[in-house]
Amino acid sequence: MDALIPILNKLQDAFNTVGSESIQLPQIVVVGSQSAGKSSVLECIVGRDFLPRGSGIVTRRPLTLQLIHTPVEDKEVQCQRLEITVPNENEFGIFTHIKNRVYTDFNEIRLEIEAETDRISGKKNICKEPITLQIYSPKVVTLTLIDLPGLTKIPVDDQPVDIEQQVRNLIIHYISNPNAIILAITPANVDFSTSEAVKFAKEVDPEGQRTLAVLTKLDLMDRGTDAYDVLCGRVIPVKLGIIGVVNRSQEDINKKKPIDEALRYESAFLQKTYPSIASRNGTPFLAKTLNRLLMYHIRDCLPSLKARINQMVSHFQTLVNSFGEPIEDKGRLLLQIITKFASNYCGTIEGTAKNIEVSELCGGARICYIFHETFARALESINPLDNLTTFDILTAIRNANGSRPALFVPEISFELLVKRQIKRLEDPSLRCVELVHEELQRIIQHCGAQQEFIRFPRLHEKIVDVVTQLLRRRLPETNRMVENLVGIELAYVNTKHPDFHEAVFIHRALTGEDVIASANQTQNKPKRDGRNNDQSTSERSSPINRPLVQRNDGNELQINGVKSPTLVSMASLGDGAGINDRKLSPREKRDCEVIERLIRSYFLIVRKNIQDSVPKAVMHFLVNFVKDQLQSELVALLYKATANEHDELLNESSHIAQRRKDAQEMLEALQKANQIICEVREAHLW
Repeated sequence: MDALIPILNKLQDAFNTVGSESIQLPQIVVVGSQSAGKSSVLECIVGRDFLPRGSGIVTRRPLTLQLIHTPVEDKEVQCQRLEITVPNENEFGIFTHIKNRVYTDFNEIRLEIEAETDRISGKKNICKEPITLQIYSPKVVTLTLIDLPGLTKIPVDDQPVDIEQQVRNLIIHYISNPNAIILAITPANVDFSTSEAVKFAKEVDPEGQRTLAVLTKLDLMDRGTDAYDVLCGRVIPVKLGIIGVVNRSQEDINKKKPIDEALRYESAFLQKTYPSIASRNGTPFLAKTLNRLLMYHIRDCLPSLKARINQMVSHFQTLVNSFGEPIEDKGRLLLQIITKFASNYCGTIEGTAKNIEVSELCGGARICYIFHETFARALESINPLDNLTTFDILTAIRNANGSRPALFVPEISFELLVKRQIKRLEDPSLRCVELVHEELQRIIQHCGAQQEFIRFPRLHEKIVDVVTQLLRRRLPETNRMVENLVGIELAYVNTKHPDFHEAVFIHRALTGEDVIASANQTQNKPKRDGRNNDQSTSERSSPINRPLVQRNDGNELQINGVKSPTLVSMASLGDGAGINDRKLSPREKRDCEVIERLIRSYFLIVRKNIQDSVPKAVMHFLVNFVKDQLQSELVALLYKATANEHDELLNESSHIAQRRKDAQEMLEALQKANQIICEVREAHLW
């Protein structure tokens, strides 16, 4: 199992360049207040002075400390593996941010930590980017620790006013990792129940399942007191235990007291003061405990870690593929993008697109909805007699007669009034064209979600511009055709229409005379005596040639004994402009009823024609034309451009280029990590 910690170190190295926030590696995180003795504990574990010291917050960046136990006889093999020159010293350090440099002087290591901290975070700020230091020594146990800045309350000197929050955020970021073991450093000369380090640990680990507490400065407790209760877990229980250590005092550090001598003093102090638990305390026991905890923790986390890495490899591989390969043939790529866009555009209209929208109607489905729901409802909402009063009709009849008394309802009054109503069908028809045009424009954005358009924003703009211009050119012609459809209906009122002919027969049955006749026709007819005229009228209205029409007591019309919903008597009438206040005569009422029924009948015929012909015109002149001409239009305006224009169109977005670079680096790190984990043999786990 000793091989597991070096494997963890390799994983950390693999992710250091890309950030490992998404990969929760097993690790030991050191947390403690300023002057709690964190640096002394770490230096005693390493056996050398190498950490910066001073007033205020000295540690302002996380320090990933990788300790690798290297026996003297294995030093040369280790150096060959690292591809470095074999140093004269058996203990040496290497920074991952400095290639091919070996530090044998630990004072230089301290200076480099200070310089690298200032380089990234400045003189006073906190930075979460870690410094990674590898120390190879025959005196250390294989172990990896992450040293964090010490907890502070009040900014001093020119520190940022929010220094406490910066440190807190950094610590929470690291200890929130569920795979992190929290090493909470607390001085023994303060109340353990008020420990800031333990308080932080309990925020993310309330049960203490992954917290190991270290009680420092045991030799500085007040006379007459001891730490037995704390070390035995009677004050605050900690799942992984509480280990006491004795640090070097500041005087010892100033006098450069050797760590070996400090460790001998610690052992003697523990044997004298805490004889019953001395074997379970002290720096050597702490180092071995951390080594054991980390190895078993890595073993437990390895299966889920491997599964997580495999999942992320698949995700980032897909992401890298979506950003596309480097461009080799720009003309070919441009043609491929144009063809793909045109295919997606037409597929969205036809309903064969690969990515079908599920949240709303789009493309062909919305166009169908516009035709058969929106447009149909708009037409049906137009009442054939809206804005047409009885006195409007009577006035039209009288004006059509001029100075001559009327014998029959004049044809010109019917045509004049029905055309006025038919004209009202033009606005909803043009609105239908507008809605379809808007949807065709919206499809551009739906197809524009392709990764290629995110990658090449200039190309996307040009394609949108080309399609927009094509739609804009077709819109006036489509509108003219729709206007012509209404104009065609206005140009000729077909009173011989089969559906309209039935209304004429019904009127003849009601009145016993021709429905409409012009005054000129009446004047040109040869005069007949009353008998012959009555006889002619009787012949035209004989039951053989017309249905039986009667009125019941409720004044409702019946045809062959069946009620007719379309033949309803007029309600009481109001006054109108140009008409006297007198009541209408029975003849005037009858004439108005006739005109209303005929207008309603003919209007419904025309409305049905318009409802059928407008969608066909829109499809032919706008939708199908755009579908057929789209690709050739794009090729003519974009693909046949010059090479310089190709370069401009295929200039990649800087945002996409950076995302591809980041995704590629992460993919390489994940693949390397996956390879490292695959090297773990079953024997390593036991």
